[in-house]
Amino acid sequence: MNKSRIHIIDSHTGGEPTRIVASGGPDLGRGPLTARRDRLQRQFDHYRSAIVNEPRGSDVMVGALLVEPEDASCVTGVIFFNNVDYLGMCGHGTIGLIVTLAHLGKIKSGDHKIETPVGTITATLHPNGEVSVANVPSWRAKKAVTVNVPGIGPVTGDVAWGGNWFFLVEKHGQELTLANADKLTDFCWRIRQAVNAQGFPEVDHVELFGPPAAPGANSRNFVQCPGKAYDRSPCGTGTSAKLACLAADGKLAEGATWIQESIIGSTFSGKFRWLDRATGKVEPVITGTAFVNAEAILLLNDQDPFCWGIRS
Repeated sequence: MNKSRIHIIDSHTGGEPTRIVASGGPDLGRGPLTARRDRLQRQFDHYRSAIVNEPRGSDVMVGALLVEPEDASCVTGVIFFNNVDYLGMCGHGTIGLIVTLAHLGKIKSGDHKIETPVGTITATLHPNGEVSVANVPSWRAKKAVTVNVPGIGPVTGDVAWGGNWFFLVEKHGQELTLANADKLTDFCWRIRQAVNAQGFPEVDHVELFGPPAAPGANSRNFVQCPGKAYDRSPCGTGTSAKLACLAADGKLAEGATWIQESIIGSTFSGKFRWLDRATGKVEPVITGTAFVNAEAILLLNDQDPFCWGIRS
């Protein structure tokens, strides 16, 4: 019997879980993070499944493998993944990562650079425990795209990049409440299939917006992630995409604060600075809180028929 041991630390950011692989993951060697992510996907995807899928994880779990950074000025490199695939960037996961590194005694308050497969970001651990993430450049690629959604009809939204690709919809006629999550999940899934089939195959997140319930918030969202689960947090990359759209439309001033509420009532605050007005690129800064809630050793037993997770 062969047993492998993986040291993991779990946290949640606004209710959305992150599972950090602190040690015991596969050796991906050195080189650019894009190449190491591809190696993980090509040769060691069973590790991804074992870490975040049932019976150890769940569809909503986001995993993060810590790797040695190429840039010595970075505190770590990280590769994010979920129940079905790999993520370019993860805002809530980065907030969870910073809180986890502090829990491990690896960092203190201040600015910390982190390598991701889509670029180097800077995260700030504030003395009060909050974390601000200066995300990768974000922009709106296409405004007011209308797709014909089978069983629903025409739906119009914006296509935007915030570290992942989003289809953002404001006029949808849905009630954004937790009790309505199953209906919203089906609604968004249908939209994503239509968006992918009608010109935007890269989009793997759908984000609905509506009136907020939390005091002081500007908007409430429902974000469907690539594996069909919905984001419990306000979604860091989704909020970044939203900020890019607001900036492009002149609806939010540079440096002004936008409070984004999630479907469960947790909030992120966001702001942006212009990088290039001609291309609409902005640098979003997302601030939120995370809490470490577990530290454990995962045992991978090769005699277990579900050692490498239950895959859909």
